[in-house]
Amino acid sequence: MKIILTADVTGLGESGDIVEVKDGYARNLLLPRGLAIVATKGAQKQVETIRRTQEAKRVRNLEHAQELKQQLQGLGLVNLTAKVSKQGKLFGSITAADIVSAVRKAGGPNIDKRSVDTRGHIKSLGKHAVDVRLHPDVKASVSVQISAAS
Repeated sequence: MKIILTADVTGLGESGDIVEVKDGYARNLLLPRGLAIVATKGAQKQVETIRRTQEAKRVRNLEHAQELKQQLQGLGLVNLTAKVSKQGKLFGSITAADIVSAVRKAGGPNIDKRSVDTRGHIKSLGKHAVDVRLHPDVKASVSVQISAAS
């Protein structure tokens, strides 16, 4: 089945691409979720409009991502407290959601927890560097200080 993607689909293509996929994949996944539309003559004319709007969004998103990066770098060290055992080990680990809430409490911007890369699990006290992917071309680094909750 020939379809036109309305959103970026990993492993398939970007928004506005015309691709050939299996009928079941299109009918059961892509079309119900609004990720694609059936490729007709009228829809193919809309592809150029979709591509132009996506390009405008990318430029606007890139500028917004640069602003967010400046705000994150201006925060400095973000403090986060966690429960620890008597031996000084964390109960569990620090998650991306914990980091997002700590950034918000420190006066930083609201970021998506899926964009936070902790480089594995954070299971120890101390200072850790965390990457935040704001845009495919923009990545910010945030320093997080994990301390024991009193």
